[in-house]
Amino acid sequence: MRIVIAGGHGKIALRLERLLAARGDDVTGLIRNPEQVDDLREAGAQAVLCDLESATVEEVTEVLRGADAAVFAAGSGPGSGTARKETMDRDGAELFATAAERASVRRFLIVSSMAADAGHPGDEVFDVYLRAKGAADDAVRAHRNLDWTVLRPGSLTDEAGTGKVRLEASTGRGSVPRDDVARVLLELIDTPATAGLTLELISGEIPAAVAVKDVAGN
Repeated sequence: MRIVIAGGHGKIALRLERLLAARGDDVTGLIRNPEQVDDLREAGAQAVLCDLESATVEEVTEVLRGADAAVFAAGSGPGSGTARKETMDRDGAELFATAAERASVRRFLIVSSMAADAGHPGDEVFDVYLRAKGAADDAVRAHRNLDWTVLRPGSLTDEAGTGKVRLEASTGRGSVPRDDVARVLLELIDTPATAGLTLELISGEIPAAVAVKDVAGN
């Protein structure tokens, strides 16, 4: 399979790239900093310089052409202000989804956030972030020619993954290692029967592959 990942240098994306490359998939990661190229190569991915905050839909469409799946794992980052929550977390996701549709890439996954809601109140940076992520999810779900899955992890940690998770429409609050988020994304890519689902993810007791199969088609 050929997989294109937006936010290719992110902590979840690099983990996912290693998993995909290890099984022989052709992986492309979109980055905006040329200094990150070697990190993607080390992870087994090809790097493409593409800034989703300035690229055109046509440019991103060309990168996605011929892909079997697209994963939006980009983000403005915890140190960014409110403006980039909208230009990257919201608008970047919409641009990537539109480009995927134009490139006829049906399988589309977006890494969202638990409690993401376009109507979330408040003016703090995190409030704006949750609104932006919620609006991004809504925009992706509006694309009828995409077989989308929205994944909403709980609080992310850098602890070693256990491979065991809780994956449901509503899990309640909790945390999850980035290792396990990447593992679930890998399983979701391979499980198109999860299209049309918005899923919350935290650590649990069920192996990732089993958890994904359990929700498939629900």
